Amino acid sequence: MTQQADRIPVLDHGYVRLVDAMGDDLTVVNAAKVSFDKEAASFGPREERLLAFLGREGHTSPFRHAILSFEIYAPLMVARQWWKYVVGSDHTMEAWNESSRRYVTEEPTFHAIDPGAWRSAPANRKQGSGEALPAEVGERLSTALAEHHARSLQLYEEAIAAGVAVEQARVFLPAYAMYVRWRWTASLQSVGHFLDQRLADDAQREIAAYAGAVRALAAARFPHALAALVHAAGEQATGPGGTTDG
Repeated sequence: MTQQADRIPVLDHGYVRLVDAMGDDLTVVNAAKVSFDKEAASFGPREERLLAFLGREGHTSPFRHAILSFEIYAPLMVARQWWKYVVGSDHTMEAWNESSRRYVTEEPTFHAIDPGAWRSAPANRKQGSGEALPAEVGERLSTALAEHHARSLQLYEEAIAAGVAVEQARVFLPAYAMYVRWRWTASLQSVGHFLDQRLADDAQREIAAYAGAVRALAAARFPHALAALVHAAGEQATGPGGTTDG
């Protein structure tokens, strides 16, 4: 997939695209300065220090005056982790609209796992990943997964051909590996909260790759404000096209 300025490929078929944004670093600065009936006409070192102070001290309401809207194409297992930031958002403005297989029969796309990318269960945790599995195990699992996807797609297409409603036929599709597309609109504060958690060392690797793309796109528009908000190092996300740990 060719990378565009506002679109970053992720995993084997996915991407994150910045659809729209409202505001810039100065928007956040002036949302804070209005408390003292002041306004900055331009952004400079003093404004940068103010943003750093706001982020460090947890004064995050000014960051809600900047908005970003993304389109994401990701496996359902990533989408359902991401969705909790919308249903659990009690202090920020967020919106989520997702394509529905009740209405569309878009060709199903599934996330495949390369033989060398299968990870073991961690020894001392109930979630997350451990070391890579042996190559021969990965080869066997990748072959089985591809066969499973092919058989599921065949059953789905047979049900459609038999006249089954699309909203029922979709039960044949392997849900967690299937790609879905959605629009996510959120305040900069909420984006920063998402990034802090999903760039952390214990985040699932697949969603960390998407978080890395979100961070790159958001930082291009809000470089100083995002740096003040996000404290996770983001070492797991390799950036464009990353299938990395996270």
